[in-house]
Amino acid sequence: MIKYWPNKQGIDLNNEVAYLFFSTRQKFSYSLVNRANDTLYIDLLDNRSRDKLFCVVLLELEILLLDITELDLSVKNLKILNYKILYDLIKKSLQHFVSQMNSVTYISLENKDSNYLQVILSEHKLLLENLLIYLVFGSSYIDYNMFIFDNINTPKKHVSILLENLIIQISDLVIFSIFERLKSLSQISYFLKNNKLCNSSYVTIRSIACFRNNLILQNLKYLYFSQPKAVYSSRYNVWLISSSGLVSKYISIFRLDDLSNLSSIQSLFVLFIEIQDIFIPYIEKLLLILSKVIIYILINVLANSIIFCIRALVSSLYRLRR
Repeated sequence: MIKYWPNKQGIDLNNEVAYLFFSTRQKFSYSLVNRANDTLYIDLLDNRSRDKLFCVVLLELEILLLDITELDLSVKNLKILNYKILYDLIKKSLQHFVSQMNSVTYISLENKDSNYLQVILSEHKLLLENLLIYLVFGSSYIDYNMFIFDNINTPKKHVSILLENLIIQISDLVIFSIFERLKSLSQISYFLKNNKLCNSSYVTIRSIACFRNNLILQNLKYLYFSQPKAVYSSRYNVWLISSSGLVSKYISIFRLDDLSNLSSIQSLFVLFIEIQDIFIPYIEKLLLILSKVIIYILINVLANSIIFCIRALVSSLYRLRR
């Protein structure tokens, strides 16, 4: 039986939020190994460090919810301020996590031009806005055409997915920001080992260099290919905490506004997809017809060849008998 998220403010919503945070925190005790095909910056951390980082992000989100409630922000104001709220949440999570480290100076979100940070912040509505509306106001305040189901009948599992995705992506941005601040591979290696954060798979400078280069290529691929394709297909990639580890999946979501905000290069890729959608079916039909014709010709040639050989053999045998 599907259980639905409360659609308005009140005791029921408060209880659901409290239980959601409690049950999500319980999931941090699972194996947090990345089981998806895509790489995350937090893959460098061991399970204990990921647990600690996830707890930091969840705590900062709890504080944020209390601040929003205290300020009595409306849905309209929340939507206007969402970008800044997300940026501040990332920054506070970063500062909180770094404050627990040994011999680390202040680290800020400096590199706003980074491809990775650009991608995450460009999807701020999908990452944070809808989740905050669910947690503070209830499902009735979500745009009715945002998801494939009626906003009043929002499954609790859906809100849980949005929360887990936010925690994982902000945690990933925290480690990314530390990388950007430390710059050199030797500093990164020292930071990980000195604070006992490192996954045993990444203990050498060479392995960290390969890891970092793979992420740079992955971020470029996502920015110019995967993201525009997801926007065009009205899908959004989310990260989840499963019993076996971290996994990713796509959810269907209305993204018409994102389509108009794509860069010229991203729009060019969308155009390529449109051309592909137009011509690929015709090419497939043409290839199917050609393959049938070729098979028909081959069968006829083979059949005629066999018949000819049989006739030649029979004729030869007949002559020998005479």
